[in-house]
Amino acid sequence: MITGEIKNKIDQIWDTFFVAGITNPITVLEQMTYIFFMKMLDDKQLQEEENARDWDCEVENPTFLNGQLWVNPEAVSDEEREGVPYENLRWHVFKNFGADNMFKVVRQSVFEFIKHIGTGEESAYSRYMKSAIFLIPNARTLAKVVDGVDCNGTHQHHTNGADTTVLGERVA
Repeated sequence: MITGEIKNKIDQIWDTFFVAGITNPITVLEQMTYIFFMKMLDDKQLQEEENARDWDCEVENPTFLNGQLWVNPEAVSDEEREGVPYENLRWHVFKNFGADNMFKVVRQSVFEFIKHIGTGEESAYSRYMKSAIFLIPNARTLAKVVDGVDCNGTHQHHTNGADTTVLGERVA
């Protein structure tokens, strides 16, 4: 059983969901997983970019394309069809937006982006994400969750197993 700081951090994030009205443990786990995945994608590319600088080469197959726009393949509005800079889809960027702007970007762009990673490939991921729904209800809740994951060091590479253990204990 995990105790101490990591458990307290996960519990605080969990409580944020509960206060926002998301009380089903499976739903909380699912939404937290999406948030962790958003952070992990950016963390991975940041590490690849650092390695590329060290080796004086380019990042191969980056998730976030530098200087380009991502357009949601299911875009409906004119604004969505204009696209959003890949840079704005990155954790280290959107976490610094104001709460309302962060909520808009994450709900309309980042979440849709992670849903479409690997589109065209028949995989368990693409089948699952096809019906995924972003359920964080408001800007304040998202800001608290992002802050809880980011500022508290939750979900650093050395705590991945501990995060999963604590989340599993909460569901059980």
